[in-house]
Amino acid sequence: MSLNNPLANVLSHIMTEDLKGKTKVIVKPSSNIIKKVLALLNERNYLGEIKPIDDGKGGKIEVSLLGAINKTGVIQPRHSVKLQDYKKFEKRYLPAFGFGFLIVTTNKGIMTHEEAIEKKLGGKLIAYVY
Repeated sequence: MSLNNPLANVLSHIMTEDLKGKTKVIVKPSSNIIKKVLALLNERNYLGEIKPIDDGKGGKIEVSLLGAINKTGVIQPRHSVKLQDYKKFEKRYLPAFGFGFLIVTTNKGIMTHEEAIEKKLGGKLIAYVY
């Protein structure tokens, strides 16, 4: 676990608590990137309800766990990826075609690699989930 990478800390914490069978977890700190990544996981039914908690400091997020995550993590270093390179990184980070997804930051925002392919966008890989 990297102390300098809050996204890695949050994803690692969610995965370990999910594997322990917990139903809720509180993660901190709260940033726009972390909120967007959690929202993507929620949209894809890997996580349940996501509630921000204002604690007057960095903020926290309460996340309901569904037991759907097998593995998640950040991609370090953040590889730049062109439209034609997604398949290569999909093979590297995901166990099978169509199983899980990569999270990409593009000039149009943070999205899954499938959305980026649809919109014909390249970007930087930041995380994977399956």
